[in-house]
Amino acid sequence: MTQPLDLAGLGAGPFNLSIAALIDGLNRQGRSIRSTFFERKSSFSWHPGMLLPDARMQTSYLKDLVTGIAPTSPYSFLNYLVSHKRFYQFLSAELTAVTRAEYADYLRWVSEQLPNVQFNSPVENVEFSEGQFRLYFDGVSEPVKAKNICLGTGKRPHIPECARKHIGGNVFHAIGIAQRQFSVEGLRVAVVGGGQTGAEVFQSMMDNQWGRPASVHWLSRRQNFEPLDETPFTNEFFTPQYVDAFFQLPGKIKQRLVASQKLASDGISPDTLKALYQKLYDKAVRGQAEHLDLRPYREMSGMTYENGRYSLELLNGLNQQSESLQADVVVLCTGFESDIPVYMDSLRSKLSIDAEGQFELSRDFEVEWNGPSENRIFAVNAGRHSHGIAEPQMSLMCWRSASIINRLLGEQVFDLEQRVSLVNWQEELQPEVEMAYDMAI
Repeated sequence: MTQPLDLAGLGAGPFNLSIAALIDGLNRQGRSIRSTFFERKSSFSWHPGMLLPDARMQTSYLKDLVTGIAPTSPYSFLNYLVSHKRFYQFLSAELTAVTRAEYADYLRWVSEQLPNVQFNSPVENVEFSEGQFRLYFDGVSEPVKAKNICLGTGKRPHIPECARKHIGGNVFHAIGIAQRQFSVEGLRVAVVGGGQTGAEVFQSMMDNQWGRPASVHWLSRRQNFEPLDETPFTNEFFTPQYVDAFFQLPGKIKQRLVASQKLASDGISPDTLKALYQKLYDKAVRGQAEHLDLRPYREMSGMTYENGRYSLELLNGLNQQSESLQADVVVLCTGFESDIPVYMDSLRSKLSIDAEGQFELSRDFEVEWNGPSENRIFAVNAGRHSHGIAEPQMSLMCWRSASIINRLLGEQVFDLEQRVSLVNWQEELQPEVEMAYDMAI
């Protein structure tokens, strides 16, 4: 009889891939952790539809799948460079950030080496009985049994409510734009969203990647096209010490802090902004910028379709005036949102879910549920509300993976101690301080 897995991973994106890589490293050292990470796709791919020309990472290549925890692992980005015989050329290039295409290739390279990653395995349903999770797959009668599971199937594109009924050929989310076959030749294009993806799509439209548009309008509800804050003290938000301090805070304070720290994780790379501005200036000098229209501080409040065109209703936050914009094509660069996977429907009543539809997570990324405590449900990329702005980013990816594995095994197999802390986030909370927190909210 086949023994149940110690851990079944649902999805093999970067976050679960990190866990798989660290587990394989432990097994290479003599452990015997039974794990498989099931991925519905036939091979690894990481947002291939968003790999636009010159699109770059906003996170250091050292914050890869393993290096922050296991720097001698064969699955590091540095080993990827050495294995591909371009380590010295990479150093000579003095890249401030690697391209998304190269990083995606690194992830693919790792996935193809790991013995505990299985492709072509779409999970249809997860049930729990007799002390085990049972994973059911399309076209397979017998379920896979596991003592613990880790959810890592990502998030879904966020579509503004006013645009949902118009989603189709000429109104679409940017998630697949690099692979999309379309032309904007002679058309009016609206790019909605003031983050990094919005900047990259606007820049590609400027470069006529999909034909020369009649006009391109870039809309952002932010007050300006604002940069990612990459300064040292802001980067302290992406440390284990800050996550530990943040996790202890009351929910309403967490919510306020996450909102105030938006540009620490969701701004536009300064290099991108500089290159874009310089290109705009050059086009203006040449008299080629008349068709380019940048509109910050605009909230899209409505969208209608009539006579073959879309009419976007906007609110100008600067003067509180209403505006209208006509477009033939609308590209939504509006991010992603949390979504509890459909395959968890059978267990949904057992899960602790807050009023916003988000998992209630423990410090070690366990979903609270009313099942046996020895059977755990971990979730990655699901705790921005509970663990802070670092949670959906790759900055602390391997640290989170190590936290999950330590919890899974019930021992500190990975040393997570941080001996240097340049910022004192908080003293040990006393009972009266905790009471004051409660009264404040």
